[in-house]
Amino acid sequence: METYDIVIVGAGAAGLAAAIFAGDTCRQGAGAGRQSRIIVLEGAASIGAKILVSGGGRCNVTHAEVSPLDFNGSRNVIRNVLAAFDVAATCRWFASLDVELKREESGKLFPVTDSARTVLAALLGRCDELGISVRTGHRVHAVRRADGASSEGPGDFVIEHAGGVLRVPRVIMATGGRSLPRTGSDGAGWDIVRSLGHHVTDTYPALVPLVLQSEMFHAELSGLSQPVELSTSADGKRIDRRTGSMLWTHFGISGPVVMDASRHWVIARGRGQRVEMHCNFLPGHDFEQAENWLRGAAAQRPRTSLGRCLSERLPERLALALVRWTGCEPTVQMGQLTRMQRRTLLHALSAFPLPVERDRGWNFAEVTAGGVPLEEIDYRTMESRRAPGLYLVGEMLDCDGRIGGFNFQWAWASGCVAGRAAAS
Repeated sequence: METYDIVIVGAGAAGLAAAIFAGDTCRQGAGAGRQSRIIVLEGAASIGAKILVSGGGRCNVTHAEVSPLDFNGSRNVIRNVLAAFDVAATCRWFASLDVELKREESGKLFPVTDSARTVLAALLGRCDELGISVRTGHRVHAVRRADGASSEGPGDFVIEHAGGVLRVPRVIMATGGRSLPRTGSDGAGWDIVRSLGHHVTDTYPALVPLVLQSEMFHAELSGLSQPVELSTSADGKRIDRRTGSMLWTHFGISGPVVMDASRHWVIARGRGQRVEMHCNFLPGHDFEQAENWLRGAAAQRPRTSLGRCLSERLPERLALALVRWTGCEPTVQMGQLTRMQRRTLLHALSAFPLPVERDRGWNFAEVTAGGVPLEEIDYRTMESRRAPGLYLVGEMLDCDGRIGGFNFQWAWASGCVAGRAAAS
C-alpha cells in the first residue's frame, strides 16, 4: 500500500490549485527536512478538459470585480473564502506562473495568448516543479477511514483507485459536479463524501442554454445577438430579473443573460413549479415607456411602415419576426395601427413570453447548481466538519457563480484555502 501526505482527488481547476498551494506551503515549511509527498489522482485519460473548453478555448480565468453577490449559496461562507484569495491575489499568482493576463471591456480576464492551453500548461508545470505526481486514468472508487482511525478526529484514509490502494492522512476532494460529463465530471465524488457523512443537495444544470418550442421563430434568427431584459417567474412570483446579451440559436436561446437566468428556470421546473420566462426587447423601458415611444413615432411619422420603425430600435430580422408574430404586416403604416394591434405589439416588445421547453442538459451546462452544503465545511480551511482530514473544494460544493470567470475564481480560492490548510 502506497503512502502519501496529501491526496487530491480530481485534476480540474480547483484540484490543481489545491495541489500547487499545498506543494508551495510544504516547500516553505520543510526547510532542510524531507519533501512532503503529494499526489493528484485523475480518473480521466487527460487532464484539464474543462479548462481547455472554457471561454471558447481561451479560458476566462477570473473577473476584474468579484463579489459574493455574483454567487448562489451561503453568502457568508462565500465571502470569507473569496476574501482569503481575491482577484488581486489570483492575478499575482498567475503572474508567478508566467501567465500574463489581459482585461477585456466586459471585465473578464484572459491570458494574453488567448489560449486555455497556456493556463493548463502553467498549472501542470508548477506541479512538476514542486514534485507533485499527477496520475491520469486513476479513478477513485472509494475513500474510507483506515481501520482503527477515529471518525471524531484526524486519522488516516484508505483510497481505493483504479491503480491500487493508498493510505493518506489528508484528502482533498475536487471531483467537480455533473456539468460537462464528457470531461470526467459525473457526480461520483458526491457518493464518496456521502459515505463519509456529508449531505448533498438536489443538483441541477446551471449556465445552460434553453430550448424553445419548435413553433417559435428562433431558428430564423439563429446567430443574432442583442441586449434584452429577462424575467423569470415561478407559480406567478418573479424569482429573477436581469439584463444582458441574448443569442438566438437553432434550438432556442443562449448568451450570457440566458445562461445566468437558466439556473432559476431549471431549479423551479425541477421542483414542479409553473415557470414562465418573459423577454423585454427594450431593456430599460417598461410598457408605459414603450407605449409613449410608439405613440410618438406614429404621430411624427404616420406613413412610415411598422417594420421600418421597429428596425430602428431592434435588429431587422427580429423586428420583422415580432411583427408577424403579432399578426400584423411589416408594411402597415404607423398611423394605420389599430388600438388592439398597438397593444399586442407593445406586449410583445416589453414582455414577450418565451416558450421554454427544457434546458439542454448536463452535456451543455457549464456548472452545477447544488452540492455539499457550505455549512458542512469550515470556511477557514475548507475542511469537512463531518470527517476531519477531508477537504472539499470547487464545484463539489453548493456554490455556483454567474458567467464571466466567477466559477474559476471560486475554484482558485477554495483550492488555495484547502491546499494551504492541508499542508499546514
